[in-house]
Amino acid sequence: MRLIEQIPLPHGLHDLDSVRLQQVADEVRAEIIEVISRTGGHLGASLGVVELTVALHAELESPVDKIVWDVGHQSYAHKILTGRLRAFAGIRTLHGISGFPKREESQHDAFGTGHSSTSVSAAVGLAEGMRSEGRPGRVVAVVGDGALTGGMAFEGLNQAGHLRTPLVVVLNDNEMSIKKNVGALSEYLARLRTDPTLFKMRRDLERLVQQVPGIGERMYAVGGQLKEGVKAALFSGMLFEEMGFTYLGVVNGHDIAAVRANLRRALAVPGPVLLHVRTVKGKGYVPAERAPDRFHGCGAFCIETGRPTAPPAKAVSYTEAFGRALVELARADERIMGITAAMAGGTGLDLLEEALPGRFYDVGIAEQHAVGFAAGLAAAGKRPVVALYSTFLQRAFDQVIHDVCLQNLPVVFAIDRAGLVGEDGPTHHGAFDLSFLRIIPNLTIFCPADEAELQQLLASAFALEAPCAIRYPRGSGIGVPLPYPLRPLTGPWVEVRRSGHDALLLACGTGVRKAEEAAALLGEQGISATVANVRRIKPLPDEAIAELVATHSAVVTVEENALVGGFGSAVLEVMQQRKLYRPLERVGLPDRFVGHGAPAELHRLVGLTGQAIAEQATRLLAVLSGT
Repeated sequence: MRLIEQIPLPHGLHDLDSVRLQQVADEVRAEIIEVISRTGGHLGASLGVVELTVALHAELESPVDKIVWDVGHQSYAHKILTGRLRAFAGIRTLHGISGFPKREESQHDAFGTGHSSTSVSAAVGLAEGMRSEGRPGRVVAVVGDGALTGGMAFEGLNQAGHLRTPLVVVLNDNEMSIKKNVGALSEYLARLRTDPTLFKMRRDLERLVQQVPGIGERMYAVGGQLKEGVKAALFSGMLFEEMGFTYLGVVNGHDIAAVRANLRRALAVPGPVLLHVRTVKGKGYVPAERAPDRFHGCGAFCIETGRPTAPPAKAVSYTEAFGRALVELARADERIMGITAAMAGGTGLDLLEEALPGRFYDVGIAEQHAVGFAAGLAAAGKRPVVALYSTFLQRAFDQVIHDVCLQNLPVVFAIDRAGLVGEDGPTHHGAFDLSFLRIIPNLTIFCPADEAELQQLLASAFALEAPCAIRYPRGSGIGVPLPYPLRPLTGPWVEVRRSGHDALLLACGTGVRKAEEAAALLGEQGISATVANVRRIKPLPDEAIAELVATHSAVVTVEENALVGGFGSAVLEVMQQRKLYRPLERVGLPDRFVGHGAPAELHRLVGLTGQAIAEQATRLLAVLSGT
């Protein structure tokens, strides 16, 4: 029997020596690899922090002590060590445990984190709240160096330094976000890691401070002013010291004893401490170490080879269709620039980076800056496209309004992963973009029904001299031929794909195919239905929609967005304005956070299927007929 099955976790770790703690780490790593090879998940980040996680739980008293995991990609070992070993086999599956920290799931998950750069702010709040009430417990935030490219992390560090908040920020430095980190901060951390002169001077200074008469180890442990003053004088470039943090490091994050010793030192300091830990993303699994970007988020794979076990997709993905079209359009228009927030491969901008590297920008995990930067480029006469996941565009809502749309600057927003993304769950579902974008003046919103329309609508967006957004789903397209040559769509913005006289199924995006499935089911019942593909959501093509509504008995709208404020709400607004009174049902995402699971399972769960749409239409028509 494995050691992790014999000891009470996490408290049983406190009494183990370093050899047995390493045995625990090895067993946890093997469990992660075995399970994720079947379920898929965020492998590399969690493998990289196995020893760090064991060391944290060996020193801390969770849940009295709080550990906040930035993003949550690093949290798999934490889940295994906090009572979820048996449940781990079902991670990210329907009704299984989440792939991210989740407060409802365990008292050991101090704070839910699915987006980057939030942990320090949450940890400062936890620590200050506990301090104000005199509650016991220590707070540790584990933040990757990639997350430090997000401004919110520095806002949290700034306040912690100002308040002298008693917390430890563990900087898990593996030089990676999804791909290699970019930016000046990454270069700064590299100097801290690798400059032998700097490291030797820091080590010698620490020894000198300990030897000063009357100060010694006691003053060293509490971070006395003499030590801080001398270090600041010698290392004026030490950013974290300047922000009010005591800096410790660089520590080998795979040496459990070293991490524990430095964590004890950090926890003894009365103010904020940054413990700089060096780790290897994908540690202990050779394919993940060699290709950490491919194993950041992966599907099921063969453990022996590291190769995916799922059959290759039969159609080009929406992401790749976007990337190909952008390269083609950029070759024809030198003003076009591509911007991503540490998601080049995930958004398809890696194709632009390869083809036209001078026209590609990766700004790090900094969505607000990405949009503000794009606005500046547009003001300078460029045609920037900001490619983000829907869930991450939420982080730049103010910049979309203030920096882009208020000034009517021609920025294109390519919104990937719109709708339910599956196993990553509610932190990553693109459920709200139609609702929050519809309220913004000057913004045109397109919603393609397939990968060919995506490419055409991207060309249409660049034909506009105004802000434009295009939303499209995760995964493979439906297999339609891609347009060549690529030309803008100029209409019609409502395309009637199937004609009938009983029910009108107004759909957008992924809802179009589901509406077509519903129409076929209705036809089997002798009910004829019109399926209309609405390609432009804002400004909504009022005249075309009004004409269709006026000639049908009942209306069903279909969208993969929150029903509150979404496409269906826009259709209701048109009907009210034009005094068109028809029974209407809206099919989409409910007013709650949808959980995690395979997309098809989630669609059935929320009633976003052809069968459910057909049933809605049948009920409406039954009410009209009095049956």
